[in-house]
Amino acid sequence: MKLVTRDTDYAVRALVYMAQQRGRLVTSREMVDELRIPRAFLRRILQQLGRHAVLKPIKGKMGGFVLSLPAEKIRLTDVMRIFQGSLEISECMFKKQVCPNRARCFLRKRIVSIEAYVVNQLRAISIASLLTEAR
Repeated sequence: MKLVTRDTDYAVRALVYMAQQRGRLVTSREMVDELRIPRAFLRRILQQLGRHAVLKPIKGKMGGFVLSLPAEKIRLTDVMRIFQGSLEISECMFKKQVCPNRARCFLRKRIVSIEAYVVNQLRAISIASLLTEAR
């Protein structure tokens, strides 16, 4: 199990870099060079972030990307949901069907508690807080 996937990692790195630029238009070429993220991955990630209104793409010869939200309002959990879906540690699956013991399962109660703790910790992380820690 990976808590943070490669796409989420690349997206967070790109968002922190853009936040460092303080509203300056950033090109994908610049991010590829600075962050050493493969162009194909970065383009797909930037498109996803644009579709979810985290970034504002500017088209044209002098185009690029800017954050469409303040860095304080972009939470790690938001980025994780875009690239990873729901934040669940265990789906309690039994051969592709929901486990019939799910409602009475003692382990499930512990997992739900752990999930809540992890999600709350991740929700507390914003792009702005990561930028502050990077300095």
